[in-house]
Amino acid sequence: MISAMEERLQKIIAARAGLSRRAAEELISEGCVTVNGVTAALGCRADPERDEVRIRGVPLPAASGRKYYIMLNKPVGYVTTMRDEQGRRSVAELVADIPERVYPVGRLDINSEGLLLMTNDGDFANLIAHPSNEKEKTYRVLVSGDAEAGMRKLQEPMELDGHKIRRPRVRLLYDRGATAAMDITIHEGRNRQIRRMCEAAGLRVHRLTRISIGGVRLGGLKKGEWRELTPEELRALRGA
Repeated sequence: MISAMEERLQKIIAARAGLSRRAAEELISEGCVTVNGVTAALGCRADPERDEVRIRGVPLPAASGRKYYIMLNKPVGYVTTMRDEQGRRSVAELVADIPERVYPVGRLDINSEGLLLMTNDGDFANLIAHPSNEKEKTYRVLVSGDAEAGMRKLQEPMELDGHKIRRPRVRLLYDRGATAAMDITIHEGRNRQIRRMCEAAGLRVHRLTRISIGGVRLGGLKKGEWRELTPEELRALRGA
């Protein structure tokens, strides 16, 4: 008999772990989730107050009465996971002073820096990360190569992972011959998308900084520091 308090497991994980529903489902499919010591499968339900849910052996955080929505200026050299099996520095170290455990919304690779959203609100994370929402993301990119030819190539039809990507907006900031800087705005969030696009356009990326997501800008926030999002920024991200 199903308890009135039981919910779908991916919903519980998203709410407690600050993950998107899709990420929660992937963890379940990969056999990373147990309920009362038994490996869970997609479709499982649980009572978050009665059952013990673990991800890779780590218990889910307790429910929180306070929701945090923050932006972090991620430096180069940090991975966007809460714990790294290779012992690399994690963004978790940079937000350790937040009373609740917050999780990254999306990713920035270890060699990239800039704006990273983090939260303990699973529904918010799912809203922002879901492909159907297509939040614009702008990156400031320092490159070498033929910038003029590269810009033309970037705005031609391009495919990544077998999918045709939307044409980006590209704005040249300067071209000094040896190096050039440009702002590139995309809608998708495919793995290492900007780096792969630039490589396909004959450009070598030397520095990659995400400066905005969905109209919310990094501004003057210092590297390694975080701040809470303003009500106006939250409304912009939610599309209100």
